[in-house]
Amino acid sequence: MKQYSIDQLGLSDHAAIRSYLAAHYPGPGLEGLFWVPLTADLLTGSQRAHAACQPYYFALELLPDRLACELLVRSRQRVRCDCVAYADRRQREWLITLVDDLLAGLGITA
Repeated sequence: MKQYSIDQLGLSDHAAIRSYLAAHYPGPGLEGLFWVPLTADLLTGSQRAHAACQPYYFALELLPDRLACELLVRSRQRVRCDCVAYADRRQREWLITLVDDLLAGLGITA
């Protein structure tokens, strides 16, 4: 699995990230898993064409010492479809910027 990972998080970093993610990106009810939705302007042509598969999102997993951000664009509706694919360059850069900005905003320099 391709992912963007932030490791060596301290306990206070973990708590701050968890609080922020829980408030802004509720997940599927699994401990430490959060869904970051993609906006319509980030979708590829295939993803736009598959209205039945929308919404699309990135999965972020917060573990005790790291934040793992999958670079797979997922659908809540289907596990396998042509529109479920690894992020293109624009989507990947958007996610990395979002996570970097989140950490900076929380004062985390990991």
